[in-house]
Amino acid sequence: MNDKFNLDSFLKKYKDDEACLKHIKSIKYPGGVFCEKCQKVTNFTKVQNRPVYQCSCGHQVSPLAGTIFEKTTTSLQYWFYAIFIMSVTRSGVSAKQLQRELGVTYKTAWRMFKQIRILMANANNDGGLLDGTVEVDETFIGGKGVNRKFKPNFNEIPKEVIMGMVQRSKIGKGGDKAYLKHIPNTGKWTLLKQIKDHIDSQARVITDEYYGYTQLKYQGYNHDFVTHKETYVVGDIYTQNVENLWSILKRGIYGVYRVVSKKYLQAYIDEYSWRYNNRKYQDKMFEMLLKEINNVKVISPAKIT
Repeated sequence: MNDKFNLDSFLKKYKDDEACLKHIKSIKYPGGVFCEKCQKVTNFTKVQNRPVYQCSCGHQVSPLAGTIFEKTTTSLQYWFYAIFIMSVTRSGVSAKQLQRELGVTYKTAWRMFKQIRILMANANNDGGLLDGTVEVDETFIGGKGVNRKFKPNFNEIPKEVIMGMVQRSKIGKGGDKAYLKHIPNTGKWTLLKQIKDHIDSQARVITDEYYGYTQLKYQGYNHDFVTHKETYVVGDIYTQNVENLWSILKRGIYGVYRVVSKKYLQAYIDEYSWRYNNRKYQDKMFEMLLKEINNVKVISPAKIT
């Protein structure tokens, strides 16, 4: 028997909007719905043709209130499908692809993905400081600059800088957890701030030979570095895990999204870091992401058509 959560099992479990709404209700009210009029947990029944539940006293609650689904006129099953494909893909899915598959407008597909990335970003910020051995590196996305060593052409669109930190697994090879941040430059104080904000002071930090990391030893960090001009690995001193993450990220951005604006770049890299951090839970990623609707409070949602 195949117990994996694939598209077939997804469609069987969430066969219509009613099933999706019922599941959202179970996430928001795991202990039952508390009725403010009765002042106790009571049995709420679904109101026909409306995404609300009603107590026998007449008090109503909407499981969608305060979530990314509030005021949406798009099918909840479509929303669940978008969350599903965002969680199971490796390289990302474009809004244009979702538009073709669901038959919605491009604006609707884009905004659905935008809201789902908010869930991913919130989950990424929930894990505390990186510790143990942490690999740190930076990379460049977008722009044209064919060769940054030469004098730049100021008419070109500049490249954007992304800083990556990957905590090595304590029980085996590979990375355990990653944090990615869109930063304004590669200055040493910019890099140091990110490291101090996201890496425990007792951690061992491994970088390449870039001069921007020279301040680490003065800040109390155990700092090792590998000189890439000479070699890529010296014993356990290497940055291959974070560089593998760059490979996944760049293949996705250039191959799927093609172009990502500076304004939304952080949201896109949050998507990739979330999938990286949860890749060991392949069959649970959809449920893990969906449960974030309880942690992300939408104060004044725009109507999503």
